[in-house]
Amino acid sequence: MTDRTTYVLVDGENIDATLGQSILGRRPQPHERPRWDRLLQFAEDTWDQQVTGLFFLAANNELPMPFVQALTSMGFRAVPLSGRPDEKVVDMAIQRTLEALAGREADVMLASNDGDFIEQLSPLVGRDRRTALLAFREFRNAGYVPLIDRGMEFHDLEYDVQAFNSKLPRIRVIPIDEFDPNDFL
Repeated sequence: MTDRTTYVLVDGENIDATLGQSILGRRPQPHERPRWDRLLQFAEDTWDQQVTGLFFLAANNELPMPFVQALTSMGFRAVPLSGRPDEKVVDMAIQRTLEALAGREADVMLASNDGDFIEQLSPLVGRDRRTALLAFREFRNAGYVPLIDRGMEFHDLEYDVQAFNSKLPRIRVIPIDEFDPNDFL
């Protein structure tokens, strides 16, 4: 393990919304939600260095204490935010965090499908740091593709990170080496 740190920035609202609206078509049940601790373990195992997890959430002046305690017990630092109704406080905070990380010797994994972070993540890619996007392949913003072409890693939350306990009802292009007809019978 190196002395370097990987910062795992989680846009939980985006991942939850994508899971509910685009994949399940309904509000996820507790057993269908990501096992957030697996993101931290994945980051540590993948890049073999210490990990700091920051989980950004809109608290709207009400701290969701049971969720915050759960995040803390998993090793995340909860970042509860509030602002005006017209402000996307989670996006703003992640953007500012990415900008601040530009001045640090650290690596970054961002868990979000949202393209609102491309501008702030772009200067971090290809320099003396590792960057990765953790998202659902078919729902990630297309603006990330040029960053991936420049060297940013991409890891699918379900297939690579294995953040879920059960298989999600996703439609994806299946490499023939992974095709199992029993999945369809």
